[in-house]
Amino acid sequence: MATSVMQLRVDDELKAKAAAIYEELGIDLSTAIRMFLKRSVIQNGIPFSMTLPKQPYKADRAISAMHSIGEAAKKNGTADMTLEEINTEIAAARAEQTSTGEEQG
Repeated sequence: MATSVMQLRVDDELKAKAAAIYEELGIDLSTAIRMFLKRSVIQNGIPFSMTLPKQPYKADRAISAMHSIGEAAKKNGTADMTLEEINTEIAAARAEQTSTGEEQG
């Protein structure tokens, strides 16, 4: 397949910002432009967007909840239970609910 050189002029700042984004995505600027052109042909128009969050995702609430659960497990003595022990307790609780006629929720 024959190839050709394509030149375009862009603002230095725009080029640097775009190159930084594509670098984070694991591609260089030339590859990003080729991807854009190929997808434009396939879509017969503007193809797609590849975006990064403007701010890093922070899972502070989830991490805090995990710590709270861990502390509660330490307080009630269940922090070191094995999966088998947990399943045994669940089965016992279900059996007790069944024998007392309580509805399972």
